[in-house]
Amino acid sequence: MLSCDLCNGEAVIYQRHSNRHLCKKHFIRDFEKRIKYAVNKYKMIEKNDKIAIALSGGKDSVVLAFVLSKLYGKRRDIEFIAITIDEGIEGYRPPTVEIAKNIAKNLEIEHHIVSFKENFGLTLDEMVRIGEKKPCSYCGVFRKYLLNKTARELNATKLATGHNLDDETQTIMLNYIHGDIERLARLIPQRVQEDLILRIKPMREVYEKEVVIYGLLNGLPQDMNECPYSYFPVRAAIRDFLYEFENKYPGRKFSIMRGFENLIPCLKELYPQVKLNKCERCGEPTSKNICQACVLLDELKTKLEC
Repeated sequence: MLSCDLCNGEAVIYQRHSNRHLCKKHFIRDFEKRIKYAVNKYKMIEKNDKIAIALSGGKDSVVLAFVLSKLYGKRRDIEFIAITIDEGIEGYRPPTVEIAKNIAKNLEIEHHIVSFKENFGLTLDEMVRIGEKKPCSYCGVFRKYLLNKTARELNATKLATGHNLDDETQTIMLNYIHGDIERLARLIPQRVQEDLILRIKPMREVYEKEVVIYGLLNGLPQDMNECPYSYFPVRAAIRDFLYEFENKYPGRKFSIMRGFENLIPCLKELYPQVKLNKCERCGEPTSKNICQACVLLDELKTKLEC
């Protein structure tokens, strides 16, 4: 049995990036400290905020809801609500929707479930069957659309997502490899835009593995199943590379994050944030005249009529 480097308790994790064995108490303390560090650094949670939590029911979103409620739930000047998007993926989404319902109930957080079928007339499964684009092209656009629209209608000031350090570094490297520096610049919003709810990522300083362990130590439900449509050959290659690189050289994901943060002032100057328009069809914010959600819906409608 290995002992915690900060006390004589039994270690539950070895943090390779810090070269420390930590017991349950000290790991939880360290995990929550890094959540608060990220929140404070980017002013993610401020006085009188109403935070909408994107609660899919997966392991990351469940931990996000739990830790935010634990750390900030007692503040009277802050309110939390939860939004679950039901894309309509047979066999995959229903169990996580139930998990989301239960965690929101246990945390006493107001919960809203919004479905693709009710809003677009089609489930994601149906879109995939009749459309010509990849499933994630539909899912990504419509999920973001509904999260923003619902959060705004509920008068939320921020939208919290469960992206962790692994997610963030994969996205950073993916944009580097694609040479999409403009998209890289958009990872950190420069200012609040009308009708666009500001996204925050409180778990950007913690590893995915740590999210799993934190959830287990706190007895949280964890659905480890991957979406049946989740196949990203390039992203998967980057993910595997970063896992291997981090294993050989611990802490390098933090290095990638810090390097990106040092570039933010330059990125903001090179790619100033574009003022958004209102979609001519639905009124949602977009950089074009018609938002991508409406474009995709038009394409799907044409397919249905053929």
